[in-house]
Formats: sequence, structure tokens, C-alpha cells
Amino acid sequence: MPTTRRRFLNLAGGATIAGTIPIVTLRPLQATPAMLNTAIRNVVGEAQLRSGRVKLDIPPLVENGNTVPMTVGVTSPMTADDYVKSIHVFNEKNPQPNIGNFYFGPSSGRAQVSTRIRLADTQKVVAIARLSDDTFWQVAAEIVVTLAACTEELN
Repeated sequence: MPTTRRRFLNLAGGATIAGTIPIVTLRPLQATPAMLNTAIRNVVGEAQLRSGRVKLDIPPLVENGNTVPMTVGVTSPMTADDYVKSIHVFNEKNPQPNIGNFYFGPSSGRAQVSTRIRLADTQKVVAIARLSDDTFWQVAAEIVVTLAACTEELN
């Protein structure tokens, strides 16, 4: 079939339009408990999670989920032989389950992180510490949020 001018313009216009359509990747608007467990396993692997040594200071009732103060600290002498390598913070229902990863060394002084986070809804927040002996310690807290954050509409 011979290529006519009209056919050529239709094909060229279609290719131009197809090139301007963005590729959209769909993902859930909220993390799920399964996504939380997967994110935790990506950090700790098959290691056993122990309770204790980690302190999570976060209000149990939050009026506004846009700025939630949080402090995570780990009891450790922070010597060359016994120190905290990292602290990882996870949540259950935000669009991404991993809030943050913080890394330390023996000369860090103390293993403590203070920051503000956003919480999409009432949910569980988990803090995990990795020590120099490659043990993992965790603490979890259930936070009630009255005004949710992370709810912007996607355009």
C-alpha cells in the first residue's frame, strides 16, 4: 500500500502524541502491613528482632499528622567494640513504609535521632537499631492521628 501524505501525517501525529504521554506507575496510596514487613526484612534480612535497648519517644495521640515530633535513642556505650551502626524507622500506613535510615560510628557520641515526621493516619511506627555485633533491636508504638497527613491529591 503506497504511503500517502494523509497516512504519513496520521502516523507522525500519533507518534508525537504517544511520545508526550507520561508513563504512569501505579502503587498503593497507603503502605500495608505486608509492605511494612517487607521493608523491615530488606533491612534486617533473616536476623532475629529483639525487644529492648531502643527507646521511641513519640506522642501517642497526635492532633495533626503533618508534623509529628519523634526521638529514637539506643542504650549503648558507643565504644570501638560496642556501638550502634544504624537506626531505621518504619511506619505502617504512609505511602512509603521506610521513614528514614540513620547511620552512626563509634565516635558519634550517642545514638540518638530527633526529627519530625508525617503520618497519614492512625498507625504503628517501628524503630529498629543495628548494633556493632549485628544484632537488631526494635520498639514499636501505636500512634492515633486525628488529622491525617500525606493525603494530597495526585494530578
